[in-house]
Amino acid sequence: MDPQRMIRAIFVLVFIGSAHTSDIAASKEGLLVERDSASAASLKLDPQLVQHKSGVSRDGDKFDNKGKGIKPTHGDSGDNPTARPSSPSEITGKDGAPLVLVPAGVFTMGSDGGDDDEFPIHRVQLDAFYIDKFEVTNGQFAKFVDAIQSEPPWGFEDQDTPVIRADHPVRWVSWFEAVGYCFWAGRRLPTEAEWEKAARGVDGRVYPWGNDHPTPVHAVYNRLKTVSAIGTREIGKSPYGVYDLAGNLYEWVMDWYEADYYANFAYETGVNPRGPNSGTTKVQRGGSYANSSYRIRSSYRAKGDPLEQHQRVGFRCAQDIPHDD
Repeated sequence: MDPQRMIRAIFVLVFIGSAHTSDIAASKEGLLVERDSASAASLKLDPQLVQHKSGVSRDGDKFDNKGKGIKPTHGDSGDNPTARPSSPSEITGKDGAPLVLVPAGVFTMGSDGGDDDEFPIHRVQLDAFYIDKFEVTNGQFAKFVDAIQSEPPWGFEDQDTPVIRADHPVRWVSWFEAVGYCFWAGRRLPTEAEWEKAARGVDGRVYPWGNDHPTPVHAVYNRLKTVSAIGTREIGKSPYGVYDLAGNLYEWVMDWYEADYYANFAYETGVNPRGPNSGTTKVQRGGSYANSSYRIRSSYRAKGDPLEQHQRVGFRCAQDIPHDD
């Protein structure tokens, strides 16, 4: 990261202030990040692509499609349609973005047909929440840049991007910048569990649309050259009506990455899990326009340095259900 972008990242951290769940400080060793008083973990400042857990970069696919259908565990109650019945199924965020409701309930998370870090399959109980119907766009992010008087992402260097590609998802955005945008818009990043439930529902499906192998009408994927405008794959939306959760861009989520984190829930249901207390990389979900069908599965986990900006990584925001006064 160049000095100007480092300053921008620090500015975003100052901007979000006490609203963020992490305590953030600068040191001579680099940025240190700590959450819930856990020991700080030094973040790498390597601008190169973060290597995938298997040793292959996120952009190189070495796997064939071997994902298979995952049935819910016995007794999975699924969504609770009676939870907060007054909550509308769709709302509009402060930035004008539409959000859809994901009801409270239990769903099945993980896969036994993917990488080791997707195992074991386990049950997770989540409160109801809202999630952006689409990925955050260039046009939306440009308003955030103007509001905080910051430097735009690398993809905005031609200055026409937020105008002529306003409906394309923003990229070249670090995890810190994504957090800053969501806070500015009155929201937050989704947790990893929230993201997966929004993508696959409660029936353990492999992809947002089901278990059918993807085609170009389902998702923007399979080594295409660039990203597509949001919401162009109607048939590929999730059970809750969320678009582009498979392909187009990887998406930042809130959680730190830990390869064996799911082992914590091997024998008990996870309740609103928020990921490890600390780490050096953040989870990314959903695959990108350049990836194969294996990496756009709803259970697939990738990771990245939270300071990294990459052309194949974007984000969307989530929001808690407002409490009754």
